[in-house]
Amino acid sequence: MSAEEIQFEAEEQMSSAVDYLKTELRGIRTGRASTALVERIKVEYYGAPTELRQMAHLSTPEPNLIVIKPFDQTATKNIERAIMASDLGVTPNSDGKIIRLTLPSLSGERRKALSSQVRQLAEQSKVSIRNVRRDANKKLDQEEKDGLIPEDDADRAKGDIQELTKDYEKKADQTLDAKIKEIDEI
Repeated sequence: MSAEEIQFEAEEQMSSAVDYLKTELRGIRTGRASTALVERIKVEYYGAPTELRQMAHLSTPEPNLIVIKPFDQTATKNIERAIMASDLGVTPNSDGKIIRLTLPSLSGERRKALSSQVRQLAEQSKVSIRNVRRDANKKLDQEEKDGLIPEDDADRAKGDIQELTKDYEKKADQTLDAKIKEIDEI
């Protein structure tokens, strides 16, 4: 494997770590309603766990309201049970056809807990990025030892990978800062 291929692979993995962080942060509740809070909830549907977004239309007509309209009305009770079992902490209101989730505003204590949770997710992402750097450097060392890559190319690639690491850690920090600002705003 060439130094460029190792760098490219490392960059893809670092990018995936930041994308995963963004996906996880979308599901963390701020004071504003978002369909991302419920779309990944697993609902027992004909014996198989199915994501809510695959079985209902989700919308946010008001800043503190999520409306769930199941495609199959017989699944309404199962959706309600799944929401109650989730860690969302909201009781669903249903008329048999549409489920409404009213999100209360966040307390100061809950904001601090969410900020802490968000920071932990960002740190996990940065650890993952650093692990990618470590693995790429090991590959470069092995390729150099096997005589497949000249020492100069390996050293240059290690420097480039270090720069990638800094860039992706910075992206993770920016994502974290944006989410914390969002938590504190509402």
